[in-house]
Amino acid sequence: MIAIIGSGRVGTSIALQLISRELDDIILVDIVKGLPQGEALDLGHTASEMGSDVSVKGSNDHADIKGAQIVIVTAGLARKPGMSRLDLAIKNAEIIKPISLEMKRYAPNSKILMVTNPLDAMTYVAFRTTGFPRNRVFGMGGMLDLSRLKYALALKLGISRASIRALVIGEHGDNMVPLARYASVGGIPITSLLSKNDLDDAAEDARKIAAEVIALKGATNFAPGNGVAGMVESITRDRKTLVAASTYLEGEYGVKGICIGVPVILGSNGIEKIVEIELNEDEKRRFMEGVRVLKEAVSSIPL
Repeated sequence: MIAIIGSGRVGTSIALQLISRELDDIILVDIVKGLPQGEALDLGHTASEMGSDVSVKGSNDHADIKGAQIVIVTAGLARKPGMSRLDLAIKNAEIIKPISLEMKRYAPNSKILMVTNPLDAMTYVAFRTTGFPRNRVFGMGGMLDLSRLKYALALKLGISRASIRALVIGEHGDNMVPLARYASVGGIPITSLLSKNDLDDAAEDARKIAAEVIALKGATNFAPGNGVAGMVESITRDRKTLVAASTYLEGEYGVKGICIGVPVILGSNGIEKIVEIELNEDEKRRFMEGVRVLKEAVSSIPL
């Protein structure tokens, strides 16, 4: 069973993607009475028409996540005008801490996939609060950043997005680190197809696009839903896919004591390996700026 805590736009978008991939039965949990039950019915009807036999249930009781192998957390507040990222981190930590205790109580053997923002800080809160091994607590950010980068690169190149292989690491936010040197198009290094200026422009577009989406429609939900489903599929089918995920570092990349996006191998045990790659000076500078921002954020959160 896969549990999704939070039945808003992101949580239900994730559920729809999971249904289409027929990965496992789903339980939606939310504090709003009737909401997860109604969404479960709607999604169940959709599954029926799709020919998917995935069962979808809704609940207002965290006890119903008992037995879940994967718990996806989308619950939390959205950032409002005038609210700093630090303000959001403190507010959402107040939501994620009790949820983490419920996950520890009812799903002690689960893998936790964090989606709530600020993503890296909330992954850290869940990791510290549950006390789970670090391979079982991780965040989605890099997959979403990657989808935005591939979108920008495809526009620059005028080619199919399916041809692009790329990687984004670092803080999920303004300090994301697109690794252009490691990107390719059909096996051809992307640096031989685009100028440094074009690559820099694409990276900047990927950083800014989230704010544009939020300004236009209030929240981004379809792209996170797809990114999470891809990660869940790698776990449930033990694909051992290399993806960027927020994870707790214990010296990798010269960093200790925070969660931040790095390349990992994702399989049935969760994070099965952290992959360390060489960063140039500019990449390292931006990565460490993300580390600094995150350390400031988590130091302000009482745990």
